[in-house]
This record gives sequence, structure tokens and C-alpha cells, in this order.
Amino acid sequence: MKINKEGYIIIGVTGLVCLAIWLFVWFFIDTKPAYVWFMAGFLVFFWFFVAAFFREPRRVQIHDDELIFSPCDGRVVVTEVVHEKEHIDCEMMQISIFMSITNVHMNWLPVGGEIEYTKHHEGRFLVAWHPKSSTENERTTTVVRMKDGRKVLVRQIAGLIARRIVSYVKPGKQVKQNDVLGFIKFGSRVDVLVPKDSELFVEIGDPVIGSQTPIARLKRNNA
Repeated sequence: MKINKEGYIIIGVTGLVCLAIWLFVWFFIDTKPAYVWFMAGFLVFFWFFVAAFFREPRRVQIHDDELIFSPCDGRVVVTEVVHEKEHIDCEMMQISIFMSITNVHMNWLPVGGEIEYTKHHEGRFLVAWHPKSSTENERTTTVVRMKDGRKVLVRQIAGLIARRIVSYVKPGKQVKQNDVLGFIKFGSRVDVLVPKDSELFVEIGDPVIGSQTPIARLKRNNA
């Protein structure tokens, strides 16, 4: 399993800290050997858990201009019509996906086209399933304009534990559907805002796989 570059420093530092803790227990604390080896096993397990968080799975890239794919692994927590006020300024269908700390935390682009807009917002760190997290938490907004002019917004949202959002795209960049968008460290949420007349494929509670699960279908454009 490949490890995402965002995890190199954290994994290395965590490994050194775990080793230091074990050496301290071994040399300076008078305890039974069984406890020392139990501590070693726990620290190794913890280190592997941190490393696994940054795993980067190899997935087949799927392209379908009519489909909108999930931008991340997780579970659907919101499906509702909202008025998007930041950039597009119209009513859109919002699909929100919560990522637990056990999910893969890479993010993918649900549609292809040109990156029209990106902006990082400083903010709070409410739990990611809180309704206000979409507008009050630290977040990064990305808008993709498709070839037919329609737009899809992706909002990467930090949560209670997540403290860093990484985005790899900039305005003007041409992207393909299911290209990598970025990474959110240690659990969070991603909102996808699609045209209101899109056909919804998911319901609240449904599990989804990033870049693999279609979550909606765009209405056929006959223009």
C-alpha cells in the first residue's frame, strides 16, 4: 500500500516518539518485562494505525460526463437543497460525506473541467457532522466548470480532530474526473454541491467510496 506524501513527516515523528517512550520505559522504569513488551506491542500498533491513515489506494479512474462521483470515502450525512452564496450564487443540491479516522482521507474531483475558483477559509473546528461546519469551520472551496458550462462545488471541511486541509489544484487548471483534489488530515467532511436538477443516487447513511461511487447524475443537456 502506497503512503501519501502528506504523511511522511507525521509518520516519522510518531515513530521516533513511540521508540523514545519504549526506551524510557525499558531503561528507567522498574517494571515486569511482560509490561514492557506489552507497551512495545501497543506502540507498534499505534504507529501502524497512524501510518494506515495516510494510505493511498490504487483505484481505477472512471470517466462519465453525466455522472458525479463521490470525492471521498465515508458515509452520506446530508442531502438537501441549499442556496450557494460563496461563488455560484444559486440553489444547488448539497451532498455531504463524513469521513471517520478509519477512512482513506484522499479527496478526488467528482467531475472534470477547468478549476474556476479556489479559496481557503480560516474558521472553527466544530465536529464535522455539525450543520454549521459547512460555513463556520476551516475549509477550502473548489469550483469546477465543466465543458458545457455547468459548475460543481467541492468543499473540504476540517473537523474536531482534522487541523489541516491540503488542496493540489489552482484556478485555470484543466482537470479530469476523479483526479486527486487533495487530502484532509485526521477525519473530516466533504460537501459536494451539484446542479439542483441532478438525479440523486444516494441517501443519508449510505457508504460511499471516493472516485468509485456515483452519487448523482447530471440532467442531460440538450442545448
